[in-house]
Amino acid sequence: MAPLFITFEGLDGSGKTTHLREVARRLERRGVAHRVTQEPGGSPLGEAVRRIFLDPRWGEVDGIVELLLVFASRRQHLLEVIDPALAAGEHVLCDRFTDSTRAYQGGGRGVDGALIDQVDRVATGARVPDLTLLFDLPAEDARARGACPARPDADSNERRLDEEGLEFYRRVRQSFLEQARAAPERFRVIDSSGTKEETARQVRAALADVLAEVPDGEGAP
Repeated sequence: MAPLFITFEGLDGSGKTTHLREVARRLERRGVAHRVTQEPGGSPLGEAVRRIFLDPRWGEVDGIVELLLVFASRRQHLLEVIDPALAAGEHVLCDRFTDSTRAYQGGGRGVDGALIDQVDRVATGARVPDLTLLFDLPAEDARARGACPARPDADSNERRLDEEGLEFYRRVRQSFLEQARAAPERFRVIDSSGTKEETARQVRAALADVLAEVPDGEGAP
């Protein structure tokens, strides 16, 4: 099987990171080569940008400034981590990619989509993942799970976006869903409003034809 670039998207609190890690554990048990990474971040330079990007000390940051920061991190991430891993035959499981930029800076901040496309072409060559799992739940539920404004497991220096209001996150969610509707061949929408086990079953089904997952979990390693 050719290595796949698979992204996990959704609001903080949607379960995307939890289920990405679980998929990685299953691949590890099966001996399948893979790389786990995240955005913003993923490389030493990217992690430095991440700390700047999420630091609440900066207060309100212009959406275009955010856009340029995340794409700078993303280009280095592609050059240093994602492309070399794929070239080495490893699947790449990535927590967020350009869809998050369209959702947060586009939908949330109101940055023009044409500008995002332009910067994307320069920074990544308009790179698109092979498959995207979108973990969807209402913004209110994400907040109830402790996603914002104060996740207990979050670094206190990485909470700037957690301070945004509910309407911001509603716009972000709407943008994610619009992207999924526009590219149904790539997106697989996971309803993560239920239990962890219910969500996990959907993830296994979504990956059954690409990673030989067992849809109902029976016999899964």
